[in-house]
Amino acid sequence: MTRFFNTEGRCKPDEHYMVRLDDRLAQMKERFVDRGKYFVINRGRQYGKTTTLMALEEYLRDSYVVIAMDFQMMSTANFADEPRFIIAFIEYLEDLYSMDEELERAIDADAFENLTALKDMEGVTLDKMFRCLSKICKTAKKPVVLMIDEVDSASNNQVFIDFLAQLRGYYLARDRRPIFHSVILAGVYDIKNLKLKIRPDSEHQYNSPWNIAADFDIDMSFSVGQIEAMLAEYESDHQTGMDRKAVANEIYQYTSGYPYLVSAICKLMDEKLPAQEAFVDRKDIWTAKGISEAVKLMMKINTPLFDSLVKQLDMYKDLRKTIEEIIYQGKRVPFSPAEKSINMGKMFGFIKEENGQLVMSNRIFEMYLLSLFITEESLDNSVFKQGERDRSQFLFGGRLNMDRVLEKFVEYFHDIYGERDVQFVEEYGRKFFLLYLKPIINGTGNYYLEAQTRDTGRTDVVVDYAGEQFVIEMKIWRGNEYNERGEKQLTGYLDYFHQNKGYLLSFNFNKKKEIGIKTIILGDKTIVEAVV
Repeated sequence: MTRFFNTEGRCKPDEHYMVRLDDRLAQMKERFVDRGKYFVINRGRQYGKTTTLMALEEYLRDSYVVIAMDFQMMSTANFADEPRFIIAFIEYLEDLYSMDEELERAIDADAFENLTALKDMEGVTLDKMFRCLSKICKTAKKPVVLMIDEVDSASNNQVFIDFLAQLRGYYLARDRRPIFHSVILAGVYDIKNLKLKIRPDSEHQYNSPWNIAADFDIDMSFSVGQIEAMLAEYESDHQTGMDRKAVANEIYQYTSGYPYLVSAICKLMDEKLPAQEAFVDRKDIWTAKGISEAVKLMMKINTPLFDSLVKQLDMYKDLRKTIEEIIYQGKRVPFSPAEKSINMGKMFGFIKEENGQLVMSNRIFEMYLLSLFITEESLDNSVFKQGERDRSQFLFGGRLNMDRVLEKFVEYFHDIYGERDVQFVEEYGRKFFLLYLKPIINGTGNYYLEAQTRDTGRTDVVVDYAGEQFVIEMKIWRGNEYNERGEKQLTGYLDYFHQNKGYLLSFNFNKKKEIGIKTIILGDKTIVEAVV
């Protein structure tokens, strides 16, 4: 069977093109499992947790008895009270026992029978179940490792919290009362936030019964080298002639190695782009242009990951406000894990810490949220509607006249907002330009904000339209010296994008400012500066 890029469920190396996990699995075994650690793999949605957990199960089998469970397989009713949970838990183990000969050989039959007998006992409690589990672990032929995937499925239930408390108690006393050598839980929420979900009052929200969990700090994102190695396997089968290193780096620039996003871009390039007239040759697909087109297609798909992103921002209004400030204003937000909304955003994988500051986790998320915010505001926004009315003035022969876009925006902004105060322009000026630009490039192009160059004074937006790139620096005027420094920074950024022409949009509060457009030549670079 021909392998393919997979974005639904578990990835398997014999069926799918995927990043190899051998190094990661070796680290997990050596640093955590071999040392008897209890830990949680909590990462954002579709971050490869299940794929990693299933691969780890196979990787550990030579040294350990592995009991691998998935709490999605247990219904909500199973967590209603202790007796129902215990019966469901034991029945799950019975199924595993009956289907896995290796597990059956490694576990003492009498000890297992004592566990299953609890199903017929009235008033059965967790402590009785754990006594039986202790005997199973004591008599097993190899140390026992317990894995539970999708622990979020149980997160609203007190019985699961009590289950964690039993694990903690046995962990602390395991020199005297044998229990699992290592316990691995996987889900989006970490243990502290499992507690927070069922007891949100401030007194209890960080009182976790599983504070024995080791800090799981293994990077589960994909590096450029890992993406390149995956592409090498694809190239071996398809001989596209791609520059694997360049393609891997470009995919990483968009995704920051988020596993689902990497696979999704590759899947679109492999399966969707060949049907487009612009990509008759597969070598044309596996280029920066092809990646840009795949990203544009992705922005139009309602994936479960994007749906989850929107849902969480609707639930956590403070998180949404923080992200809007980062995207629109270039606001520098210090990272503080103690701040609830920031902690939740990091846990969901939407934002991350970089040099002590909060940044968006990847360019794809930022593009998607920027488009969402703009779309929501555009429904009744005069700036967006003006861009729609002006759109025909900027498109000639399928190409975009960016000089004319800035010229018309300056004219419009000055007429409508020219007399507004500094605070208003600092907060909304850059947002208004993005609102104006959105309907102009909609359907054919896309844009993103360059995180590496952003600060409170300047934000670079990169526009892709019909195969052309336009680099526009939006900045707040801070004086002539600052302006000249910005021009030099822009020329360096143009070198990075292999462009000879760039654009500078300055929001200037100097009363003697000259409104309009001018062209500046710096070395071999041409900069079109627009001042409002």
